Amino acid sequence: MTDPERNHLSGQALEAYDRMLEQVQQRLRTIQETTLETLEEEVDKAIEAEQELEEMTRDEISLLGTYLQRDLEHLIHFVDETGEGLAEWLQLDLSLLEHRLSERLLSVADQTLVDTLALRQKLESHGAGQYIAGEVATAGMFQCLNCEHMLCLTSTSHLKPCEACGSQYYKRVTSRWPKKES
Repeated sequence: MTDPERNHLSGQALEAYDRMLEQVQQRLRTIQETTLETLEEEVDKAIEAEQELEEMTRDEISLLGTYLQRDLEHLIHFVDETGEGLAEWLQLDLSLLEHRLSERLLSVADQTLVDTLALRQKLESHGAGQYIAGEVATAGMFQCLNCEHMLCLTSTSHLKPCEACGSQYYKRVTSRWPKKES
């Protein structure tokens, strides 16, 4: 299958992948020790079961089997190397899903209300001496409260989100100035 064909799997591909994954998961639950060989055998059985449904071509199902094998092998290596579980392996994926969901919800919400609530939350969590991106501040040095990255304003400006981590929160960093002698 060529690269362009990989991007044109039938509309059933996602459902088929999920069915295959579920079948492999169910079978692996009954096995005492999961090895790469047993994993490969279970993926092959899932491919055979999916081919019997005849919803997709053999090439498409084989490609999905390859994708499934790759994902499950990656998970096994992750668990083996880190001792962590599925939740940690999916952490990045869960963060992306959370971000997408919040974007979708915000896209249908009343933007004025969203902005008002965001401002209210910023003001309530705003400690004395803290600065929030978007606020006006005079020249000086500011340190990100999240990653400690420094921001230098050379004139009165709007604070921008931290260029290192994207955080919105800063504190002003001052040094002791010698007192003027009169």
